[in-house]
Amino acid sequence: MTLPASLLRLFPGYDEEELTTGEGARSLLCERTLEDGDSADLRWLVRELGEQGLSVWFGAHGGRRLSARSRAFWALVLGRESGPASPGASQLWPL
Repeated sequence: MTLPASLLRLFPGYDEEELTTGEGARSLLCERTLEDGDSADLRWLVRELGEQGLSVWFGAHGGRRLSARSRAFWALVLGRESGPASPGASQLWPL
């Protein structure tokens, strides 16, 4: 997988190799891109994972990895439940 140079701005402190081969790299890519990515970043993510792959990630990890606002938005867009939020998440992310 080759990351677009523009996407690297979402990952300060990471090099491209870490983001493409490191343990948990795919989850980190999904999390940060869904939370903070622009339209070009999101198009790239959907091309790489496919809508089904993104939906699977969201169902498994979206409840814990995304803010409440992003989780609600992506649940609507992807047409699925995000899974339970982390315990105490509503106190950390009240929106």
